[in-house]
Formats: sequence, structure tokens, C-alpha cells
Amino acid sequence: MLRRVPMAALLIPGLAVLLFAFGYPVAATLAWPPDGDPATVARETGSLLTDPYLLPVIARTVRVSVLTTAICLLLGFPVAYLISRAPARWSGRLLALAVFPLLLNTVVRTYGWIVVLGGNGLISRVGEALGLGRVQLLYTETAIVLGLVQLFLPLMILSCYSSLSQQDHRLEEAARGLGASAARAFRTVVLPLAMPGALVGCTLVFAGAVTAFTTPQLLGGTRERLLSTLLYSRVNVSLDWPSASAIALVMTALVLAVSALSGRLGKIGSTSS
Repeated sequence: MLRRVPMAALLIPGLAVLLFAFGYPVAATLAWPPDGDPATVARETGSLLTDPYLLPVIARTVRVSVLTTAICLLLGFPVAYLISRAPARWSGRLLALAVFPLLLNTVVRTYGWIVVLGGNGLISRVGEALGLGRVQLLYTETAIVLGLVQLFLPLMILSCYSSLSQQDHRLEEAARGLGASAARAFRTVVLPLAMPGALVGCTLVFAGAVTAFTTPQLLGGTRERLLSTLLYSRVNVSLDWPSASAIALVMTALVLAVSALSGRLGKIGSTSS
């Protein structure tokens, strides 16, 4: 008992900082914004969920976030698998190369997509050379998804690699030795053991895609608004804090729902395995 008291005391400073520097400001912003109260926020939330103009923004946000998460999983898992099975002298270098984009500023990476996707960009020039005419992908959902995939793919690779690197490679070899095909060994041995990391990666990517601002703002503009860019507009343009709090509540609910679903799927996977 005496040993537990000092350990608990060590947690107090961190918990206090987390509570007063993060928990209280978030709760105050969501429930008691400037020039508003909980009743006003609740009324604005109801209006947000029934407004025919704002409902497509919510749907677009969910659609872009789901597509980004799915593409990151489809691209990131094989890369993480190959890195985890690479020789030790190469795995560290390959992992560093995969996560190198995290060292670059988000604005710099997003402006790179503007150069590629713009009316005079590389894709447009290739389209003209092929006789397809000028291809304008900038300020579309496709541009937003491409930018978000590039932004969050390293997170998916890291999350999947954390599970794959801890697996005993001999389990897969044993399944192959018992007569299982490569595909069946991968499906029945590798995937279940890698599920926790993949679920964490999906949660991180989805949450990041829902809350990202810079990439959707630069690549989507005002034509393809997401909840994050709409939130910025309500705070910095119209100064409508209750409406901004309602948008933030919806974004928070989306992230928490996906996090709960991920936790549920993780429990089901651990039980079945």
C-alpha cells in the first residue's frame, strides 16, 4: 500500500495539467461558448442536424474520412507487412523512409498537391497531351482525399507495423508447414494478430481526417467544405460561437463513435482468436 501512494502522487501533476489545460477548455468550448449557453448549443446542434445545407457537409465529411481511412489501410498494411518481414539491416531504413513525410510541414505537402492537381499542373498537362482536355481535380473531393491520404498514411504504417513486428514469424511458417496456403496462412494467422494495430491506425486516421483543416481548406476551397472548414468559417468569419460549438460537438461525436466501434471490434477479434 505504501508503494502505491507515491506512484499515485506522481500521476497528480499530469492529470491536473490534462484536466485544466485540455479537459476544461474543450468542455467549455463545447457546452459554454462565448455568447452562448448549453441550451443555445443544443438548439444549434438540432438545427445543424436538420439543415438541408449543412447535412451534405456532414455527409461529405464522413465520406471523405471513410475513404481516406480505407485507402490508408489498403496501402499502409502491405507496406507495414513488408517492412516487418524485411531483414533487420533494412527494416529500420525502410520504416524511416515510410514515416519521413511526417517530418515535412503539412502546408508544404499540401501545396505540392496544388501544383500537381491545379489547372496548369502535371495531371492537367498529361490529360491535354492524351487528348482528354484540361483535367481540373483541384477543389474537389478527390483532391481532399489524396491530400489526406498522403498526410495520414505514415500513421497507418506505424500502427500496423507495431503489431506486425511483434508477431513471431515462425507461426506463419508453421501454418505453411501444416499445409496451409500462403493466402490462408496470412488470413488466419497474420491478420488476426495484426488486427489491434490496424484498428488503432483506422481510428487515428479517421479522427485526423475529420478534424484536419489545412489540407481540406487548401485543396477543397469553399466549394467542397468539410465540418472543419465550416467550423473555421463560423468562428473567424461570422463569429457565431454557438453554431461553432454545435459543429465541434458533431465532430467529437463522430470521432467517439468510430473509437467505440474500433474498441468493440478489437474485443470481438481478441475473443474469437
